[in-house]
Amino acid sequence: MLLTLDVGNTQTAVGLFAGDDLVGHWRMTTNPDLTTDEMRLALRGVLGLGDHDPQDIDGIAISCVVPAITVPLRGVAEHIAPGAVTVVEPGTRTGMPISIDNPREVGADRVVNAVAARQRYGTPVVVVDFGTSTNFDVVGPDGDYLGGAIAPGLVLSTNALTHGAAALRNVEFLEPRSPIGKGTVEAIQSGALYGHAGLVDGIMERLVGALGVPATRIATGGLASTIVAHCSSVEIIDPYLTLEGLRIIHDLNRDT
Repeated sequence: MLLTLDVGNTQTAVGLFAGDDLVGHWRMTTNPDLTTDEMRLALRGVLGLGDHDPQDIDGIAISCVVPAITVPLRGVAEHIAPGAVTVVEPGTRTGMPISIDNPREVGADRVVNAVAARQRYGTPVVVVDFGTSTNFDVVGPDGDYLGGAIAPGLVLSTNALTHGAAALRNVEFLEPRSPIGKGTVEAIQSGALYGHAGLVDGIMERLVGALGVPATRIATGGLASTIVAHCSSVEIIDPYLTLEGLRIIHDLNRDT
């Protein structure tokens, strides 16, 4: 079985594949302060939630955007599945040309999403990933990664608002009764949800316009279903796109 780890700044998505089938998936808080032993215990604990024996793991694929975690996490992975670890980083085979100014600076999660979207939905395709940041990634008609856009994520931007304004507070991301908020909570909900949906629609329109041809538009990430319900520019929600991309890239690299 293949264990996939998509380590973001706030959360880590964990997936377990039997062949091509995703048979388990979990989310855990990303904590860069954990020791290697604590990371290993945390992963074993998560797998235990699904009654999966860690001894069944014969491969691990990792995408990590937190540099402080990458090295200890590699050590944990090698302990769990010796000799079968794929870490997506510069030099890792992805099968996708990276057509940007400095290919080494593109985030691993963005490449992984692009690889999965190309295989699952064809080209051209645009992916929006809702995490700590809201990332947009464009794959052109020829299958090249062309770049994209990065915007502050919904939680990050709302936290900045409430931390910077003494009279405002954090709210649940629920749809208000009306876009015209009748109180402070509803006003923040309206601004957060509809504002971020408008951001997505506006950037998506510009990206597809710059591409010059129609493109399939995919959403993924933990907040995808919350935001896409208020968007007009996204066609498909694929919540496990990044995990699927890790599986694809692991398969490309396991015999090299």
